[in-house]
Amino acid sequence: MQNKLAMLASSRCLARTRSGASCQSPAMTNGRCRMHGGASTGAPIGNKNALKHGRYSAEAISRRRELSELLRSMRQLLGEE
Repeated sequence: MQNKLAMLASSRCLARTRSGASCQSPAMTNGRCRMHGGASTGAPIGNKNALKHGRYSAEAISRRRELSELLRSMRQLLGEE
């Protein structure tokens, strides 16, 4: 019975549910329940796990832009002759 009293006395999550009511689950130390958690802090700065192939790296993007500019100028040169 004592365990239930402690849970009933704890603070509540109060996050909005899909129905619009507030969640009544007991809150953890961050103030949210285990289902609603809260905002993510994101990936660590300089996360090497996020870089898999390099397609969207600044170097690859600039290389593609240079290549497309070169192709555009070649098409224009061939069209003028």
